[in-house]
Amino acid sequence: MIHSFSEENYLKTIYLLGSGGNKISPTAIADALQNNPASVIDMLKKLTDKKLIIYDKKKGARLTASGIKAAIEIVRKHRLWEVFLLEKLGYKWDEIHSIAEQLEHIGNPELADRLEKFLGFPDYDPHGDPIPKADGKIADAFKTMLGEVETGKQYSVVAVKDTSAAFLNYLQKLGIGIGSRIKVIEKIPFDGSLIVQIGKNLNTTISNKFAENVLVG
Repeated sequence: MIHSFSEENYLKTIYLLGSGGNKISPTAIADALQNNPASVIDMLKKLTDKKLIIYDKKKGARLTASGIKAAIEIVRKHRLWEVFLLEKLGYKWDEIHSIAEQLEHIGNPELADRLEKFLGFPDYDPHGDPIPKADGKIADAFKTMLGEVETGKQYSVVAVKDTSAAFLNYLQKLGIGIGSRIKVIEKIPFDGSLIVQIGKNLNTTISNKFAENVLVG
């Protein structure tokens, strides 16, 4: 079944917000897509008619089996394109997401398979998000936030939750990327900020919001 770009964006958003199964409110969808609630309701009705979601006015929307399959295909293409753009075309970390947003809608059924093979079957994209396989299997997502780890131990950055250009630029200014080593020196109870050591650099203070968006292993 062929879906419009807008329909695909909705399916992907519901999938990512609901981890594939939880019901998501129209307000949460509107916020994620920066769209008005009335337009969201109209689209949810269309997706319901196509049997891609189950929508309840009180409980929200969740994907059907067909909706999950379609959403996973979109996510897979998006994350493979991010790897390609960074590793093969030399785009910067903060540039790849917006370009992949456009490329993910290419509908050729063989393209993702060929792209995955060309890239060597990567398990994770440049932001540390797992890439679904053709059979729907997916590696474990990283979940441990920097603010949750013990002080005095060193950890590796494995993923980032915020993929906005502003946050990625900030990370780059601090010299942080996937694989960077970080040690939490001290946790500040007053506001949840952290004093950290990045690699062998001098100690730096980061906010609680920052720590919630960096995942480590």
